[in-house]
Amino acid sequence: MITDPFFYLCAIPAILIFGMAKGGFGGGIAVIAVPLMSLAVPPFQAAAILLPILVVMDFTAVWSFRGHWSRRNLKLALPGAIAGITLGAFTFHYLSEAAVRILVGLIVVVFCLDYWLRNKASEKREPDALRGTFWGSIAGFTSFGIHQGGPPISIFFLPQQMDKKLLMGTFAVFFTVVNLVKLIPYAWLGQFDTTNLMTSLVLIPIAPIGVRLGYYLLHKIDEQMVYRICYFFLFVVGLKLLWDGVAG
Repeated sequence: MITDPFFYLCAIPAILIFGMAKGGFGGGIAVIAVPLMSLAVPPFQAAAILLPILVVMDFTAVWSFRGHWSRRNLKLALPGAIAGITLGAFTFHYLSEAAVRILVGLIVVVFCLDYWLRNKASEKREPDALRGTFWGSIAGFTSFGIHQGGPPISIFFLPQQMDKKLLMGTFAVFFTVVNLVKLIPYAWLGQFDTTNLMTSLVLIPIAPIGVRLGYYLLHKIDEQMVYRICYFFLFVVGLKLLWDGVAG
């Protein structure tokens, strides 16, 4: 396993933050995880180490939100997500992380600005198959490459204004399926060598701590505040992805 202390100095807070995102604040703040770990190891190695840990987080989140998820949304979004993962697997060697970050960042920033400038807070949009399939496929593709499926699928989920527990539970089940499916192509592409797997195993105990901390904080704030936080971090994520993409 990795023995460099600097790696763990980066990885432990990254995993805690990602867990808090899954436990109560959507995918927004999780954007820092891979870049933070990439200070110590290459980005694709960071993603490979993180994936088994994400699966543990997902199961913890599903247990925390048990019974609170939208089956309709999952039926609409998951087929597209699996298609996006498949596309990501077959284009893995041609993927440009910078291009993916720019694309996702631009979409997210425009989405948030449109939401705020047109004052859409009071508008509620019902889920539909076309949007679910489209944003699900984008989320699957970007999740495969850089573990950033949260921003695209948020564009589908957030305008529906679901109850906060229903929203977070739907996120949890969606990413449980997505990350379990991703294990297959990651293994096929040789991303799970002994070093990466042993490092993941050492870090796994931190995963449920972050999720439960996020779940605890979720119950301390009201529903409108949850949505404000989600949109705020989604916007910050978009700017960060744009910046990283251009710099890359």
